[in-house]
Amino acid sequence: MQLPTHSARKTGSNARSRRAVQSKGPCCPCSLRNLAILAVVAWTFFLYLDFSVISDTAEVSNGGDPCRGRYIYVYDLPPRFNTDIIRDCRKAGGRWGDMCDFLSNAGLGRPLTDDGTDGGGAGWYDTHELALDAIFHNRMKQYECLTNRSAAAAAVFVPFYAGFDFLRHHREYDKATRDAASADLSFWLTVQPQWRRMAGRDHFLVAGRTGWDFRRSGGGDVNPDRANGLLLTPAGRNMSLLVLESTLEHGTDFSVPYPTYFHPRSDADVLRWQDRVRGQHRTWLMVFVGAPRPDVPRRTQVRDRVIAQCQASSACATPGCTRSPAGSAQCPSAADIIRLFQKATFCLQPPGDDDDGYFYSRTRRSVFDSMVAGCIPVFFHAASAYKQYPWHLPKDDHLKYSVFIPDADVRRRNVSIEAVLRAIPPATVERMREEVIRLIPTLLYADPRSKLETLKDAVDVAIDGILDTVARIKNGEQVNCGGPVDKDPPNLFAATASRITPNGSMRAVDQHR
Repeated sequence: MQLPTHSARKTGSNARSRRAVQSKGPCCPCSLRNLAILAVVAWTFFLYLDFSVISDTAEVSNGGDPCRGRYIYVYDLPPRFNTDIIRDCRKAGGRWGDMCDFLSNAGLGRPLTDDGTDGGGAGWYDTHELALDAIFHNRMKQYECLTNRSAAAAAVFVPFYAGFDFLRHHREYDKATRDAASADLSFWLTVQPQWRRMAGRDHFLVAGRTGWDFRRSGGGDVNPDRANGLLLTPAGRNMSLLVLESTLEHGTDFSVPYPTYFHPRSDADVLRWQDRVRGQHRTWLMVFVGAPRPDVPRRTQVRDRVIAQCQASSACATPGCTRSPAGSAQCPSAADIIRLFQKATFCLQPPGDDDDGYFYSRTRRSVFDSMVAGCIPVFFHAASAYKQYPWHLPKDDHLKYSVFIPDADVRRRNVSIEAVLRAIPPATVERMREEVIRLIPTLLYADPRSKLETLKDAVDVAIDGILDTVARIKNGEQVNCGGPVDKDPPNLFAATASRITPNGSMRAVDQHR
């Protein structure tokens, strides 16, 4: 009986051994396949999660991204396109060499020891009107929706110092030298992968000059002292260029305000200043700050006529500005100008510089300095404001913040500026001044080393305009394209308030048209 029992146990033992061997045989390849499948699944999930976190890192509880549609990619340009230009400014000499002193403090210049505000607040600097390249670039570093992923960007910023490049080469240099940096930039940009996405239509750069300074007329050296070919390069034709004044004839250059002396660091700085100018006692009906330009053609002698009327009126103040032999205006200090603007109700703003009978500048920095002081601008040319600055100034009802007197009436001596301004009811004047004060934040460039908390400054408004422009281009719209602006905007102020008779006496006509 023992033998069968032993055999049975042995048989059972052998069976278990065979089952064990059989179970071990197919286990290895099966386990490896399972592990491989699990690894692929895990890696796919990791990649999905990783890219989801990158693209949606700003997701908030309501499921929206506060930067969706607002991301901007900033090129890391070779230094020859920006920092080297500034570094070498003193070597160049001339007018460009003079700019070096204005590039400190992130482009704001030196702080004003006497800011003309008599304790009205901090943030006042001796800012050069052409320093926008550096100011805007440094402000972009504080933009809240920057991205390192160009594919996620709604727009691409090109920090090329085009205005400074123009200034260092625009006199006594040949065309090839003036165009060298622009041509170099164009080649560099057009081979970048970011450019190919929209052929550069989503790119923008900023220059502290007028649009005409980058669009040479004709194919040759028509005027050896003016203009380079930036807007004529393959890149320049497609990019948006933010300039101090638009050419009004082409679809790629957009105007932004001239820099002023005031660069607040916080909302409180702005609100404090608005309260100050709102409460100012204004002792002058009108002021004009600027030097005469006797060298311009008679058909454009608006400024001299304005100065003559101002000097003949006891209600108008004009500081003693003169014209230097080199052609630049020599005016009182920034502090004196700021004080004067704060004491005036209206600030006369004829067109700016004229070159060979053709206006390259229909606006002046004074427009924005005076508005920041709460002074109501009086324009004599529709292109000084109404045809420009669509992002920063009211688009339609220009009478909300300004007065318009056609330059032709001034040149022909058909109008008394003082009579026009005195005819405006006091309640209307108050409403206009309040609108000017409301616009102040959007006309300022905040200190690039800080950022306003809730208010939008000129950079914020310009970025909104660029993002809207790019979005419309993506939708197939023709944005700001077509021929020149040749019609005056509607709702212009009726200019003719008096006539000057041949013997010099004046008769009021109180005419509105």
